[in-house]
Amino acid sequence: MAWQLTGDLETYLAAAGGFLRARPAENTIMLTATEALGLRGPGAFGGSAPLFGWQAEPDGTVSAAFLHTPPYPVVLTMMSGGHAAALAAELASRGHHTPGVNAAIAPGAAFAGAWRDHTGQAARTGMRMRLYALGRLLPPDPPPPGRARTASAADAGLLLAWLNAFHDEAGPEGPNASERVVRDSLGYGGLVLWEHEDRPVSLAGRHRAVAGRARIGPVYTPPELRGRGFGGAATAAVTQAALDHGAEGVVLFADLANPASNTLYQRLGYRPAGDWAVLRFCAAPGH
Repeated sequence: MAWQLTGDLETYLAAAGGFLRARPAENTIMLTATEALGLRGPGAFGGSAPLFGWQAEPDGTVSAAFLHTPPYPVVLTMMSGGHAAALAAELASRGHHTPGVNAAIAPGAAFAGAWRDHTGQAARTGMRMRLYALGRLLPPDPPPPGRARTASAADAGLLLAWLNAFHDEAGPEGPNASERVVRDSLGYGGLVLWEHEDRPVSLAGRHRAVAGRARIGPVYTPPELRGRGFGGAATAAVTQAALDHGAEGVVLFADLANPASNTLYQRLGYRPAGDWAVLRFCAAPGH
């Protein structure tokens, strides 16, 4: 069957919400994105209107889904290469623009190959990520000096500066953080600071739990304060906060180009659950 596309969030979740929630760890980006859209409206991510879609088998069972919240890349669930290629063809035929695709390795490659065939736009690999799922939390022992606290409105200026510093350094897809994003995170206690000698030294965030899973991120320590264990302590603290607020499981993504963070998360009790990549599309020749 052909891909079903809609710009209506409720229609999408009625059709594909159960499919997404059946695998909450691997679908964490799509679940947190749809949660944000439901709470903050279609302009939650600052770009043009979002687009959603799902692939149903002849018996009506949903077997694949995607969403696109500009200015971010298209995000895919796990799916066959054929489904991914068919989606790329459908979007290209509609003149839909995307800067790239964010997906597990195989479906992302299939989408990018079909996108090149239909648009002439080749792909280059952007960020390569590993998804981790928490086994049992193992806080640093001994912990670094200091303590964790939930960030408050009084920290808003520092939080915005650090979130944008994280963005500039790590190079994640999409725009810099905004005051609106900070206010939203503060509203549910989603940002934790590690303090030492009465000043913040590290930041760790968490998204709202959806389908029982919370996703950690970002984690940021200023360069001059690294190597002292502050980031690990902040990550453990925000992980515990997610569990305390009812999350049944916790996940996070780590940049595979940063071996230190991958080692740290495993030391805290996170276990590898799959590899993802963002593939960025280049302008077609002559453009």
